[in-house]
Amino acid sequence: MGGRRVDRCSFDDTDQAPPRAAMPPMTEASRLAWLRLIRSENVGPATFRQLVNHFGSAAAALDALPELARRGGARARIRIAGLDEVMREAATAAACGARFVAMGEADYPARLAAIEGAPPLLAVKGGSGVFRRPMVAIVGARNASLSGRKIAGLVARALGEAAFVIVSGLARGIDAAAHEASIDTGTVAVLAGGLDRLYPPEHAGLADKIVATGGALVSEMPFGWQARAQDFPRRNRLVSGMSLGVVVVEAALRSGSLHTARFAAEQGREVFAVPGSPLDPRAEGANELIRNGATLVANAGHVIEALAPIIGRRFEPPVASEGDDDFDRPFDVPETARRKVVEALGPTPVGVDEILRATGVRPGELHLILMELAIAGRLERHAGGRVSLLM
Repeated sequence: MGGRRVDRCSFDDTDQAPPRAAMPPMTEASRLAWLRLIRSENVGPATFRQLVNHFGSAAAALDALPELARRGGARARIRIAGLDEVMREAATAAACGARFVAMGEADYPARLAAIEGAPPLLAVKGGSGVFRRPMVAIVGARNASLSGRKIAGLVARALGEAAFVIVSGLARGIDAAAHEASIDTGTVAVLAGGLDRLYPPEHAGLADKIVATGGALVSEMPFGWQARAQDFPRRNRLVSGMSLGVVVVEAALRSGSLHTARFAAEQGREVFAVPGSPLDPRAEGANELIRNGATLVANAGHVIEALAPIIGRRFEPPVASEGDDDFDRPFDVPETARRKVVEALGPTPVGVDEILRATGVRPGELHLILMELAIAGRLERHAGGRVSLLM
C-alpha cells in the first residue's frame, strides 16, 4: 500500500455546492424557532420539514402542534420546547465555541442536505471550509488490529494528500486512526451525543486537535445529550450522508460499520471495503461487503479512481426553507379522509403513493394526516419514504 503515488484531485471549493445560491443567514428569532421545533416531542427531521413546508415557518408550525397532536389521537399533551430552553442550549453552544447551522445555509454540508431525513439544524464546532470539499468516510472496528489501524491511517493520509476530507465517528480503533492520519489535511468527526458530551471521553484531546487544525465536530443531538446505543445508527447516517463514499476497514458481521455501509448504499454513495483474513472475525463484514458488490480497496488510489467522475458533478439538494411549498396545504381535513388513511395503515411499512391510491385522498390531505399521526406519536417513518402505524 505504501509505495503507490496518489495524484491530487482537481476540484474547486464549489464542487459540492448546489448551483442555486444558499439561503441568507437566518435571523436569530428564526433559528431559535427552528431549534424549538426540532427539540419538541415527536418532531424528527422528516416531520420537521413537512411542518415548515406546510405551515410556512417554524413559528407557525409550533403554534399548530397542540391541535395537530389532538387530531392525531395523542393520549397526552405533547412537550413543546420552550424559548427559555433553547436559549439556554444556544448559550451552552456559544460557551463551547459551537454554533447551529441550518439546512440551506452556506455552512451546511451540501451533500448531507440531499439525504432523506437530513437534520434541519447541525451543531458545528470548528471550521466550515471542510464542508465545501469532497469527503470520504472511513469507518471500522473499535477493537481494530494493529494492521487495520495502519491501513486506515495510510488510506486516510493518502486521501487527505489528494485533497479529500476524512469523515468518521471519533470512536476507538479505525475511526481514531483515520482522524489522526488526516488531522493536517482536514477531518470531520460526527458525534452520537451532544458536542459537550464526547464519547469516548479519552478522545477529547483528539477532538481539540481536529478543531484547532481547521476540521470540525458535528452533531444533531442536543447539548447535554449522553449518547445511547440507539443514537449511533443515527450518527452513522450522517457520516455516510456527508460523504461521496464510505471505506470499511475491519468490521464484524453485526458491526455498526455495516450499518454505515447500508446507509451509504441507500443514499446512493459508493461503498468500499478493505479485504481481510478469512480467519479474523473482524474481517468478516468487510469481506461480505466485497462479496455483495462493494469495491475492493487495497490503496487510496482505488477510492480516488472510483470517485473522480463524481467530484465535479453538480446537484441541487432539497432544502427545508420557510415558505417552501410543493403541494396544497389544507389546515384541516374531513374526518372521513382521516379515517380512510388510518384504516389503510398498519404495522407493515407502506409507501405514500400506495396510500394515495388506496384511499383516494388528496396529497395535501394525506401529508397533513401523516403529520398529525407523527406529532401524536402514532407514526413511524422508514427508509424510502415508507410509513407504518404504531399499534
